[in-house]
Amino acid sequence: MQIKINNQQHQLKQPFPDSLQEALDLLVPDLKPKGVAVALNQQVVPRPLWAQTKIHDQAELLIITATQGG
Repeated sequence: MQIKINNQQHQLKQPFPDSLQEALDLLVPDLKPKGVAVALNQQVVPRPLWAQTKIHDQAELLIITATQGG
């Protein structure tokens, strides 16, 4: 299974993650969900749905972190 996160390809071995939350836990273990938005295949997924959202081979994730300043 291959997943692209912020344009970086990741090759996963079995067992594959079933959900977006499992993929994030596996591939971005230090991710702090506060102030973070995640898009799966160009669709933003609300945080409450991360555990329910299925993820498939060739998925593309974009992780956006809010920053302060101006």
